[in-house]
Amino acid sequence: MARVRLSVQERREELLRAAVEQIEERGVAALRISDVAAALGVSNALVIYHFSTKEKLVAAAFEHAAQADLERLRALVARGGSALRRLRSVVRWYSPTGQAKGWKLWIEGWAVSLREPVLREVTLGLDRQWKSILTEVIAEGAAAGEYVCPDPGATAWRLTAFLDGLAVQMTAFSGTLGRRRMETWVDDALAAELGLDRADLVASR
Repeated sequence: MARVRLSVQERREELLRAAVEQIEERGVAALRISDVAAALGVSNALVIYHFSTKEKLVAAAFEHAAQADLERLRALVARGGSALRRLRSVVRWYSPTGQAKGWKLWIEGWAVSLREPVLREVTLGLDRQWKSILTEVIAEGAAAGEYVCPDPGATAWRLTAFLDGLAVQMTAFSGTLGRRRMETWVDDALAAELGLDRADLVASR
């Protein structure tokens, strides 16, 4: 059966989805352009035409994978209700016990970015977007008097650093820490950053 002819943008997105799947299955180090091509039944030349190198393909795949989570993050922040309630929803969703996708993929990307400048620039840019969105909602709650936070940007940095580190541990050593304990620690960290009692934080549901 002949393949359906796709537009340039559709073909690019198809290749990126396949690349993400192959990275999750094989890891970046073992990934070859031929793996992505074979998964779709296309030529290596087609993949190279769109991305020119494996490094550029991997960087674009990571950016593609992150967009769905960034869109979900923006949707959570844009919901109605108090900033505190939305902030807690975001932190819970982003944590290793939440529904954010691709922790294994991100950990792989962070490791490879130590040696690949192209991927480092992409992951850095995406990380800045996460922190910027989180900073905005933290600042909103502080301005509304929901809690005290003199430096929303620093709070966003500390919270994401804590959650990233927890995610690395739980991805590398799955099952070593129970879900309930992780959720408690996440709530404790957020409450401490905002100068709240944990009971006040939980009451924001």
